[in-house]
Amino acid sequence: MGIREHLQQLEKEGSLLKITKPVSKRLEAAGVLKAVEPKPVLFENVRDSEYRIMGNLFCSKDSIASYLKITSKDIIPTLSKAIEDRSVPKEIKSAPCQEIVESTVDLDKVPILLHNERDGGPYISSAVVVAGHPKYGQNLDFHRAMQLEKNKMSTRVVAKRNFHTFLEDIGEIDVAFCIGNSPNILVAAATSVEIGINELEIANALEPIHVVKAKTSDLLIPADCEWVLEGKVYRDKRHAEGPFIDLTQTYDVIRNEPIFKLTCITHRKDAIWQALLPGAFEHKVLMGMPREPTIFRKITEKGVRCLDVNIDPGGCSWLHAVVQIDKQREEDGKLAIEGAFEGHRSLKHAFIVDKDIDIYDPYDVEWAMATRFQGDTDIVIKEKERGSSLDPSSEPGTYLTTKIGYDLTHPLKVEAGKTFAKASFPDVDLKKFLEE
Repeated sequence: MGIREHLQQLEKEGSLLKITKPVSKRLEAAGVLKAVEPKPVLFENVRDSEYRIMGNLFCSKDSIASYLKITSKDIIPTLSKAIEDRSVPKEIKSAPCQEIVESTVDLDKVPILLHNERDGGPYISSAVVVAGHPKYGQNLDFHRAMQLEKNKMSTRVVAKRNFHTFLEDIGEIDVAFCIGNSPNILVAAATSVEIGINELEIANALEPIHVVKAKTSDLLIPADCEWVLEGKVYRDKRHAEGPFIDLTQTYDVIRNEPIFKLTCITHRKDAIWQALLPGAFEHKVLMGMPREPTIFRKITEKGVRCLDVNIDPGGCSWLHAVVQIDKQREEDGKLAIEGAFEGHRSLKHAFIVDKDIDIYDPYDVEWAMATRFQGDTDIVIKEKERGSSLDPSSEPGTYLTTKIGYDLTHPLKVEAGKTFAKASFPDVDLKKFLEE
């Protein structure tokens, strides 16, 4: 479909909030996005840029499922299949993302948002970054970047990820920061796959895309995105990056991060900037949801009938996972806990529930804890394991944390006179009783 067609569809449905009054890219746009979240927004009159801004487009799993023409329950098998059955995108010579080529780089003209007064500077937060390596090929990932000068940024690089491996190995790498992408590309970029796998092939398996060669490197980039910022990232050239709001809605620390020096900017003639509000719903969904298939797969590998996984927003869509299983053996709950932690290494707390519990309803999950959990027998504690750098309570520097799994499933053998089933009430046709 593409991001443009998706905007048109939202407008046709009456779901898109179009704001025509002037708005500034400094603080105001971010403030509006948060105030109306999760409603999709298109800013048509940006005071300090000639280009429009869109945001809040994919604030829920339902919105991504709708784009892919599937149900939310189908996301995990659909993404799992795309990871396994990757396909090579078609390369084209002329692309919408290169309608305009700017060899003289001036980031001040680009509608890069300043999200908060405490931020270290204007930040790109929605960029899907294409990076190249002579041995491993291409990698797709998300990297925030803070503007330093008209042609220079500082970009956050997380250790041990594929992009970090590229950079450590060869010292400087060609990159293309692509902004304004459809959700198949966004989701593919957020997946965790083995080094050497080109995530654009996952995106193409989800929905066919075109790629085009970048203007200043041999990278193949999404042809239909809105903006492309080309250049190099340098391992040994660094600058302070931060503060910035992270997934946990807390401020990340200031670090010396690699420099991203731009060589050119390409974009559509009437390009729309895609904003991604840090720490908000859209950020959470795009970060957490692609980890659900890996949890699902690891639990299934342990012989447990896994039905669904929800890396829920209450756990910052990163640190908590609620897993629904069809329990067949008494040990299934504990096995599912182990699989969850193996499937998502940054996971801090795992909650395993039965098939009658709605994993998207926090009240239902808490009910399971209240009625089916005993702390001395149904808990798994994993002391001092490496957790997430996003968790402000983890040990500074090492990110060691205590991980806990909660088996909220009921026993298969129930004592006489005891029940774990939730009582139901008769179904009635309300219209019969409420209409005059």
